[in-house]
Amino acid sequence: MIINPILPGFNPDPSFCRVGQNYYIATSTFEWYPGVQIHHSRDLVNWTLVSRPLNRKSLLDMRGNPDSGGVWAPCLSFADGQFWLVYTDVKRLDGPFKDAHNYITTCATIDGDWSDPWFVNSHGFDPTLFHDDDRKYVANVQWNHRGNGTGVNPAHDAFDGILLQEWSPENGLVGPVKNIYAGTSRGLTEAPHVFKRNGYYYLTTAEGGTGYQHAVTLSRSRNIWGPYEDHPELHVICADGTDSPIQRTGHGQYVETHWGECYHTFLMGRPISGQDEGSFCPLGRESGIDRVVWRDDWMYLERGGMVAGVTVAAPDDATASGPQAVRRKLGGGLAPEFQWLRTPEPARIFREDADCLMLIGREGVGSWFEQALVARRQEHHAYVAETTMDFSPATYQQAAGLTTYYNAHKYHAVVVTRDAELGRVLTILSCPGDWPDAAVQFPMEPVPLMDGPITVRVIVDKAKQQFWYQQGEIWQKAGPVLDASVISDEGGKGEHGSFTGAFVGMIAFDVTGQGAEARFTQFDYVPQGAADDI
Repeated sequence: MIINPILPGFNPDPSFCRVGQNYYIATSTFEWYPGVQIHHSRDLVNWTLVSRPLNRKSLLDMRGNPDSGGVWAPCLSFADGQFWLVYTDVKRLDGPFKDAHNYITTCATIDGDWSDPWFVNSHGFDPTLFHDDDRKYVANVQWNHRGNGTGVNPAHDAFDGILLQEWSPENGLVGPVKNIYAGTSRGLTEAPHVFKRNGYYYLTTAEGGTGYQHAVTLSRSRNIWGPYEDHPELHVICADGTDSPIQRTGHGQYVETHWGECYHTFLMGRPISGQDEGSFCPLGRESGIDRVVWRDDWMYLERGGMVAGVTVAAPDDATASGPQAVRRKLGGGLAPEFQWLRTPEPARIFREDADCLMLIGREGVGSWFEQALVARRQEHHAYVAETTMDFSPATYQQAAGLTTYYNAHKYHAVVVTRDAELGRVLTILSCPGDWPDAAVQFPMEPVPLMDGPITVRVIVDKAKQQFWYQQGEIWQKAGPVLDASVISDEGGKGEHGSFTGAFVGMIAFDVTGQGAEARFTQFDYVPQGAADDI
């Protein structure tokens, strides 16, 4: 069986593409660098990260981009013997303007060097590229800055329909641009994808926002320019108002398999109970898939209704693996699960020595320009992460350590720094969803440390987390139990104001501007239930 999510942790907006017997999903990476994650599968059960194509300055430079800005909703396709990737770089989030710039890049192979991009337009976000029989078309959201404002609760009238225009590599955008679809009454219409079947052009969109009202909407027309009629049920996938363990379903793409079955991807969230009466999705927006069938030239979930399943039928010989511990000795090349924030010049914030990852302290925690943070996704509701580091700070303005991180307003970090009286110490910096001020809290009295390496650990168990440290043979608690639920979409200003996912990783800062270096030699991530526990 396929077990949802197929891409756990922060992997939203799954663009689904088949090339022969190979299947690819491209997902949004927002402010994390390199941009766009592409996973590969041959059975729809087991997926492997094979590419992050936006990996140089000419393709992507997000320095200065806000939290939850950056790369939104890529579209991956294959035509004319090569892969095509369409993506948005969102330069502004809150307020009336989005400043969303759309680009196209190509590559002969999924893991090769992608071409310098064509700039397409800046009408809005979520671009898609449709290859018709003899022409290509770009569709994307039109953003209306005259709407009632965005931010925490985006206004419906800011989402001003889906624009369509012909495009070619030789001539760029050509001919008229037309608003082909205004959406249904659910509103917040975005994420267009076009496909053709039995003489109809089908337009899938996502509606209802990124929260619990999210849905996959389907419409069709005999002409690509419309008019489009809506599905008899309006939506194909939606969990709104249900008690399904899979919630927030929407924003996906349709594919017909080489063995004749039909599937549709969707983003999703798995809420769990927080420390208060609410629930939260610590793993952010993940990617799922379900089988669909056709009746009267309309698509429906094979299981009936609109609620996607936790398990889905798959090829008979496909078997999913269980939770796996990932243990890395650092040095000599960054492991594939790690990313950093915004900058196309990573040598400014870290380097890979033969026997360690050296973080170069730059700007403070949450900087939108140069933050030395190398981290991986949280993929499980309960896990242990651990790293060994050596750092000799000269001042309290220098620090390095281990962090659970969502954005500038939502993080916890246990760090080595310096105290004027105690010398080298361990302490905790915390910003538990304190928006918009992002005030740093210090929930732990500084603990004096001996010279030399220190191992730090975090144990996350759903809504709770505890830091630990070790110098010598004895593990000791570092500070109190902290609220892990703030490291989620729902923390801070909420699900519509931030919509990425939780990370855990190594961090350093040096706000003196001297670039103090912290040496990390290993990093372990062990999910609950893994065969070899810590």
